[in-house]
Amino acid sequence: MSWQSYVDDHLMCEVEGGVLLTGAAIIGQDGSVWAQSSTFPEFKAEEIANIVKDFDEPGFLAPTGLYLAGSKYMVIQGEPHAVIRGKKGSGGITIKKTGQALIFGIYEEPMTPGQCNIVVERMGDYLIDQGL
Repeated sequence: MSWQSYVDDHLMCEVEGGVLLTGAAIIGQDGSVWAQSSTFPEFKAEEIANIVKDFDEPGFLAPTGLYLAGSKYMVIQGEPHAVIRGKKGSGGITIKKTGQALIFGIYEEPMTPGQCNIVVERMGDYLIDQGL
């Protein structure tokens, strides 16, 4: 299965209530794009480096916020070294770290934060189980 099909079939899929993520991506921890939805924003390498640093040093992004494509997300409760969650207006972001990659999910209402977390974290857990 290609990385693009993981994004298209497993991240950008309808969940309960017929809602779906507004954008999703699988990005290597080095900042290389493995696959992304057509709606995933154009990010800067520095933004990915800061996200990776927050996984290594939990709390690094909390004072300044998490930035992706220049959009600022307030960092909210996550799981140190495993998951970063952010909120922006009526939407937000979930990022799950695997051994080699970062799984991104961006959402807007009517999708809930919990629905986004489930989609992104299940994919991340599966990739971790596969040694990725």
